[in-house]
Amino acid sequence: MTGGQFRITTPGGSGAMPSGRAMMNGLRGKCPACGRGAMFRKFLKVNDACPDCGEELHHHRADDFPAYLDIAIVGHILVPIVLAVETATVWPFWVAMTLWPAVALGMTLALLQPIKGAVVGMQWALGMHGFEQAKAARALAPVRSAVR
Repeated sequence: MTGGQFRITTPGGSGAMPSGRAMMNGLRGKCPACGRGAMFRKFLKVNDACPDCGEELHHHRADDFPAYLDIAIVGHILVPIVLAVETATVWPFWVAMTLWPAVALGMTLALLQPIKGAVVGMQWALGMHGFEQAKAARALAPVRSAVR
């Protein structure tokens, strides 16, 4: 750990990459290892392996954490907006009961896949939930190339 940031090596031991980059790759729906291959094969179904670099991704155990984060983020953004708008304006009841649930649903669906990608990227970078062997292999990659 350097400078308060975990360091991971890229595939093939070509250098170090901060764990934040792996999470940003996941946030964009890309492989946390290479940043090029698609992480998802369906809306929330993670590929078994990266189609570009072959990094195994089937180990992830994101479970309900992305949904929990999604609800917390949408709630913290939307509740103050709803309170401000509803206290400043007087809309018919049917408008409010149509608008706010639609906005909440749209925000939730828009954020769910990027959040899940970031969680899988974090798990990959930190070697959590099945990614332990992949992290150990990344840590040994520079040693192997130095021995040759």
